[in-house]
Amino acid sequence: MARAKNVLWIMCDQLRYDYLGCTGHPSLKTPNIDAMAKRGVLFTNAYVQSPICGPSRMSFYTGRYMRSHGSHWNGWPLRVGEPTLGDHLKKIGVRNVLVGKTHMAPDLEGMKMLGIPPESIIGVHVAECGFEPYERDDGLHPTGRPRPKYDEYLRQQGFEATNPWEHWANSGAADDGSLQNGWLLVHADKAARVPDEHSETPYMTRRAMDFISEAETDGTPWCLHLSYIKPHWPYIAPEPYASMYSTADMIPVIRSERERQNPHPVFGAYMDMRYSRNMARDDAREKVIPTYMGLISQIDDQMGVLMKFLEARGLLETTMIVFTSDHGDYLGDHWMGEKDLFHEQSAKIPLIIIDPSREADATRGTRSDALVEAIDLAPTFVDYFGGKVPAHILEGRSLLPLLRGPTPPDWRKVAFSEYDYAMQDVRLKLNQPIERCRLFMVFDGRWKYIHASGFRPMLYDLETDPQEFVDRGDDPDCAGIIARLQAELFDWALHPNDHITTPREKIAAYADNQLQVKGGILIGIWDEAELAAIRDKIDQRAKM
Repeated sequence: MARAKNVLWIMCDQLRYDYLGCTGHPSLKTPNIDAMAKRGVLFTNAYVQSPICGPSRMSFYTGRYMRSHGSHWNGWPLRVGEPTLGDHLKKIGVRNVLVGKTHMAPDLEGMKMLGIPPESIIGVHVAECGFEPYERDDGLHPTGRPRPKYDEYLRQQGFEATNPWEHWANSGAADDGSLQNGWLLVHADKAARVPDEHSETPYMTRRAMDFISEAETDGTPWCLHLSYIKPHWPYIAPEPYASMYSTADMIPVIRSERERQNPHPVFGAYMDMRYSRNMARDDAREKVIPTYMGLISQIDDQMGVLMKFLEARGLLETTMIVFTSDHGDYLGDHWMGEKDLFHEQSAKIPLIIIDPSREADATRGTRSDALVEAIDLAPTFVDYFGGKVPAHILEGRSLLPLLRGPTPPDWRKVAFSEYDYAMQDVRLKLNQPIERCRLFMVFDGRWKYIHASGFRPMLYDLETDPQEFVDRGDDPDCAGIIARLQAELFDWALHPNDHITTPREKIAAYADNQLQVKGGILIGIWDEAELAAIRDKIDQRAKM
């Protein structure tokens, strides 16, 4: 009996596209992830639909742009009724399971209005963004995020504290034993107090393996979303990863003094954010980046553990494996910290997909420079499991054609990303009304155009300026390029997938049926001869 197909979807949080060996980092060691790239396809032009955790993940989980799903910021609930990957997979008998982070906030008001108890089966499905939460861990903040199982695990190992996650997994210790707050950048060079094997990344790997072991006895196909919190801040790593890298391993900072001379108002406001001012300091970068690299090497080691586990169970032959990130991290490049804007360091992500199918053998170990969007994963998974991709709902495209052959001639020519800064004090600095705090990126593989509501556009030519130092948004010589990309943006904005309750096939069939009967009455027909001609035409179409 043939084994069921599965998908293992691995996501790191805030992992830059260029911080892997296989994507060009000269000193960061990621042999296991590099080996995964050799077994699949490495996509070199993959972009998120928003460079901030929550909106980006909601686009991954719905297969829809931010303008469509409406979750514009961290903690903004995904509205009840918004279709998710879990809904699409459920229809074809596939479990959609979570181990780790989602950044999902439930729409409690919408659930209450519809009479859906949050603890009910439907309520959990809605509240967890369509996932079956095997273990959810939205750590990141000291309080207010669910991680009860990991905290209890730490206590069982003897790591007692009111908040073990913060006091052991994400705090260091000074020479005198005093606690050092891992949230503070100055302590990023301290080793986490928790041993490696009890830190979050190995723990979540084991929990994923627990699920897979249990699922083997079931036989139901599954899509497992293993979502690591690291290398996202707090930037603190356990040994041996805390001391694995030094400043000698850092790549040169990517920034130019020209960027700070009369910058675009939005860019200037972000460079003035507290985290940007601090991460632009050389001493902060030298504290943070070696630890960031260590956290990535820890993830890589866990990839080795996970791949051996799958191989021992014969699951590599039937499991599609995806390795990616929800966005990047500026790390001081462009005088920025965090993510937020659309430079490559933020909006571009690593993406490796291993399709175990024989049809994908010809592309193994190759790179694809096709423009790929995060929303492409949902239709890819539905397609892989043999389901019909609901194109009237999912706004991405299945990547199976790219995994099994050359890029189709009708592949997308531009990629889009969005950002809403209404929740940040940048809005106050710029004196912008809430509804105008919108940024839109259009990238055609060379030119990156950024529409900023209320301000002039930004424009970068990645062919002549790959480091994105020169903003040509006010260059009159680029007026034609701006007009072309602006037209792409307007066309995209005016044609969302918003008729999600009515498939295109139904619309097409309705339009094709020229004999419309309403209440048994034939409308707009002159006489019996015209009626006969219409019926004859319909009969002929039915025979085709």
